[in-house]
Amino acid sequence: QVQLVESGGGLAQAGGSLRLSCAASGRTFSHYAMGWFRQAPGKEREFVAAISWSGDSTNYADSVKGRFTISRDNAKNTVYLQMNNLKPEDTADYYCAADSGGNSDEFGTYGIDYWGKGTLVTVSG
Repeated sequence: QVQLVESGGGLAQAGGSLRLSCAASGRTFSHYAMGWFRQAPGKEREFVAAISWSGDSTNYADSVKGRFTISRDNAKNTVYLQMNNLKPEDTADYYCAADSGGNSDEFGTYGIDYWGKGTLVTVSG
């Protein structure tokens, strides 16, 4: 099994930046595609970004493309989400997720294998 623990959430001003981290443990991490979802209160869960197991490809929601960057350090069993030029509409609980499929463009298509518990990001206008 894989356990995922997010960190790095907090409060930022519009236009500011935050970096989220997701630390994985439990089994081989490098062969899982990793990604992030977010969910605001009263809203549907939304895909944010994904990265392939090797880190050679990424995929982003249109709403964050050009502002957010996903990366991973397999030696540290950690995935990152660098969030720049934050907007109030980015406010949400952000969840790390793992997909044993291993690629980014089909991330979550056949279900997510593991979820983190989430970290809250709040962006003030």
